Amino acid sequence: MGQGLRRVQARWLLAASLSACAATTARATDEIQVYNAEIAEVGQWTIQQHLNYTFDGRATPDFPGGLVPNHSLNGTPELAYGIADWWELGFYAPFAVSGGGQFLSNGGKIRNLFVSPHAAERNFFYGVNFEFSYETPPFSQTRYGLEIRPIAGVRNKDWEFTVNPIVDVGFGALGEADFEPALRLARNLGQDRFIGLEYYADFGEIGNFLPFEQQSHQLFAVTDFKLGVFDVELGAGYGLTPGSDRFVTKAIIGYAFPAPGDKAESNSNSLPASLATKAPPRQATQSALFSDMFSAMR
Repeated sequence: MGQGLRRVQARWLLAASLSACAATTARATDEIQVYNAEIAEVGQWTIQQHLNYTFDGRATPDFPGGLVPNHSLNGTPELAYGIADWWELGFYAPFAVSGGGQFLSNGGKIRNLFVSPHAAERNFFYGVNFEFSYETPPFSQTRYGLEIRPIAGVRNKDWEFTVNPIVDVGFGALGEADFEPALRLARNLGQDRFIGLEYYADFGEIGNFLPFEQQSHQLFAVTDFKLGVFDVELGAGYGLTPGSDRFVTKAIIGYAFPAPGDKAESNSNSLPASLATKAPPRQATQSALFSDMFSAMR
């Protein structure tokens, strides 16, 4: 009887251990960005490079064998293509360089972004992004995942406020659905310049949130500007809880190829349209506003 009881206890301990592992989420920061529903023009390609470096982060992985966040470089190149005035298709190739200098691939991602048409012209804008991913062991305990990112926001000529209440789903025995909201408040300084604050959180599994001290809550100061034909976003983030990486920096550099029929194609003195993937609206002129786009995050 005693031996049987010990077996039952061992099984319960094993189940509890597996549940604890499943409740531990990987927070690979390959894309720190808030989407604002702006997309590439129909037939237009855009490209972005995301880079994030954790100067002071968690010294233990989120699960056995996972990437240690401290002193890691995370990033992804992203290609996007405008299919319709309400639909953009994107492709990612996430990666990381560990604190020890090891290069790690995080598989690939494909996303479908559906938005209110001509979002850059709207005071109220909305959309939803579905991002399917194949992930590798250093980044996740599940091979396949789905990010569902609703988008809603308001803007005027001076301010923009955007909300992304993200749900991140992992498929498989250790998969779960986590709540990872992101917010952005930006001030338009004119001449394609913005400053703002971005907030990113990871509450853990929906219906079973982590204790507050184990949750991730980060506040970023960001700036967006044009550098020649490139859109640039720079940011620095501070972790507000013990479960957060304490100090992280991010950079996003983007370029938009001329859209079909764009005058820039026939005028060598014209600059290509600015990045049209998810960036803050460029309101220096009406034409720049309507043709411009980039995204703010991750």
